Amino acid sequence: MSLSDFFSPVNLSAITPKTGFYTCQLGAIIEVYETHFPDLENGEFTIAIFGVKDDRGAINNQGCALGADYVRTKLYTLTESNVKTSIVDLGNILPGHQLNDTYIAVKTVVAELLKLNILPIIIGGSHDITYPQYLAYQALEQQVDLVVVDSFFDMAEDHNANLETNAMSYLNKIFLHEPNYLFNFSNIGYQTYFVSQDSLRTMDNLFFDALRLGEVSGSVHLAEPAIRNANMLSFDMASIRAADAMANANANPNGFYGHEACQICKYAGYSDKLTSIGFYEFNPAYDQNGQTAMLLAQMIWCFIDGFYSRKNDVPLLHKPDYVTYKTSIVNNAHELVFVKSLKTNRWWMQVPYPNIGSKNERFHLVPCHYQDYELATSGEMPDLWWRTYQKLN
Repeated sequence: MSLSDFFSPVNLSAITPKTGFYTCQLGAIIEVYETHFPDLENGEFTIAIFGVKDDRGAINNQGCALGADYVRTKLYTLTESNVKTSIVDLGNILPGHQLNDTYIAVKTVVAELLKLNILPIIIGGSHDITYPQYLAYQALEQQVDLVVVDSFFDMAEDHNANLETNAMSYLNKIFLHEPNYLFNFSNIGYQTYFVSQDSLRTMDNLFFDALRLGEVSGSVHLAEPAIRNANMLSFDMASIRAADAMANANANPNGFYGHEACQICKYAGYSDKLTSIGFYEFNPAYDQNGQTAMLLAQMIWCFIDGFYSRKNDVPLLHKPDYVTYKTSIVNNAHELVFVKSLKTNRWWMQVPYPNIGSKNERFHLVPCHYQDYELATSGEMPDLWWRTYQKLN
C-alpha cells in the first residue's frame, strides 16, 4: 500500500489569494499534494505537513476535524525565514470507517515518515490523535519521551486499558499499552483546578513530570529542558487562553498567551531529539476573523524556524564543543556530572544506569537547567536526577 492511499489532496486554488502567493511566502515554497503525490523517498524533504479530518474522539468540540485547511489559508501567507526550507504538504487523512481505522492510518503515515527521516507536523482533529502518533514509535520499536501541552491530564480515573479512547482518556491507552515504549511523560501547563489529586499522585508515582501553568506562564524557558528531552510533542489548543485562541468549545479564560505558545513551539523545533509534533482541537466554527487559525499558523512557523536552526549539540558527539562539570553531594557519597554545550549554553545531566548492561552505555543524559547544577554544587540532589534514576531501574 502506498502512502498516497491514505490522503486526499489539498484544494490549493480554494486557499490561494486572488493575487496569488509572493515568491517569499510559504504557499509558493511548500510542495503541495494537489494532483500528483510527492516522491518522499528522494531525500528532498525534511518536514511533512498533513491534516487529520477526524473528530469522533472529541469531547464537546465536534468540528475540529475541519481545522487543517483553515490553518493552511493562514500558514501559506507567512513568509519564509532566513533559512532554506524543504517542506511538503501531503494533504488530509480522511476519517476511516471506524475511529480505529483513522488511528491505523495516522500510525502508519507517521511511522513511514520517521523511517524516511521526515518530521511530521500533524494538524488535527481531536486530541486523541496523539495516541496513534505515539503508536508510530512502537512500530519502530523506539523508546519515547512524550510532552503534552494541555490544561488537563487527559486521563480517566478508571485506569482500564479497555476504556474507550477519546480526547479526555487517550493517556490511559498510552500509559497502559503493552509493550510499553514510554520512558517519560511531561505535561506542560496543567491547571490545578482541572486535575484531581489522584491524577497528580499517579504522575508522581510514575516519576513523570508535570509543570503547572502558574510555574511556567511568564517563564516558559523553565519548560525548555522537558521539551528538549521529547521525541514527540502534542499541543492542545485549549491550553491557550480564550482571549488569544477562542476557536475551541472548551476554551478557558486562563492559559498560555499566544506568544508563549509560539515560544514553546520554537523550543520544540530547536530540539535535536524531537521527531514529530501534533496540534489538536482547533475548531474553526468558534474562530473569529481567523485569529486562532493565524496563531496556530504562527506557532507552526516558529516550529519550522526552530527546526532549521538546530545546532546538533547533543552532548559528546564532538567533545571539544562541551565542558564537563563534576560535583559531589551528600557527604561525597554521590558524584553528579553535568555537561554544558559551548554552542548553545544548554545543560545536560548524566544519570548512571543502576545496572550497567553495556560498557558503551553507562549513563543516561537528561536535559536540565543551570539551576540544577547550582543546586548540586550547594550539596542538594536535584529532583530531576532522582526521578530519572528511578525510571532507569
